[in-house]
Amino acid sequence: MATRNPGRNSIVLDDNHDIEKQKSRSESSSATLLEVDMVDEPRKLDYLDLEKQPGDGSRPNNKLGNTRARLTLWMTLNTIATVAIVFTNKAIFDDPSFRQSQVAFATFHLFITAITLYVLSRPFISLFVPHPMRLRPMLPLATTMCLNVIFQNLSLTYSSITFYQIARILFTPMVAIINFLFYQKSIPRNAAYTLLPMCLGVFIISYYEPKSTAHREAEQTSMLSVFLALTSVFIGSVYTVWIASYQRKFEMNGFQLLHNQAPIGGVMLMVLIPWTDKLPVVQEVPANKWLMILLSGSLAALINLSQFFIIAGAGAVSSTVVGHVKTCAIVALGWIISRRSVTDRSAFGVIVAIASIIV
Repeated sequence: MATRNPGRNSIVLDDNHDIEKQKSRSESSSATLLEVDMVDEPRKLDYLDLEKQPGDGSRPNNKLGNTRARLTLWMTLNTIATVAIVFTNKAIFDDPSFRQSQVAFATFHLFITAITLYVLSRPFISLFVPHPMRLRPMLPLATTMCLNVIFQNLSLTYSSITFYQIARILFTPMVAIINFLFYQKSIPRNAAYTLLPMCLGVFIISYYEPKSTAHREAEQTSMLSVFLALTSVFIGSVYTVWIASYQRKFEMNGFQLLHNQAPIGGVMLMVLIPWTDKLPVVQEVPANKWLMILLSGSLAALINLSQFFIIAGAGAVSSTVVGHVKTCAIVALGWIISRRSVTDRSAFGVIVAIASIIV
């Protein structure tokens, strides 16, 4: 079992339990959104913690029932919002006028995240206690976070939704490799074997996806898409490992850490916009696109909020199940929308990759 210090958690992959946690994190990631780490556990909320609810089993416990219903509601909202934000952002990036506004879009989401966490930390809500940090030690992590968000956006922009989501499964083996090479953290042999089908499935779909030109969605996946996806996975994995390191070093949970990062990252990217982006002409953008951008920001806020209640009220197994549902839903909907046949050669890679995260 992974060694755990009081008040904070590590993303060190020391056993099968931690592998499941990392699967949940990789599966629940979505474009432009910095979801709070699923392995972090902020203070348990008494009214959400199912393990602490009274009840001898001899009579119905209304409070326990209400708690489970509330937790189920947050899980449902989180799943719907995560799936919706991927398709919403994909529709936004399909507009040529927004394809060259990657940094501006990432900046928008970082500020939405910062504002959401600021409100959640206020005394009248107090879902977590802020842990202010100096600017200098936060700069490396904030920089990596910015690169992570931008390359997620680029990967989604130039890939099919199915390939984008399947490629993100590689987070789990990549983090395990980084932890082994740089932190001498190993995983059991049986756990390592479970990572091989993940890599095989992603390799198969990476090979066949660019060759498929039967549908418009498939045509969007090219060798550039594969490069962007793999780069996104690598940067995201480094960012994940660094999160664990920062949490151990500064004794902060995921919410406190992101509360410090988001505004710094937003300001850093905002400065770059004039040199990196070609912003669309406001008058030429249809009103529905602006509504979709507002919807994307609202979904990001909802995911951050619901994530808190899921972490506070559910265990690793429940969180992992939610991650599986998100991945399967996004992949299935992406495949259906693209109107691709189940006989498509990429389908075998999808099946292998999905099976590897469920087994």
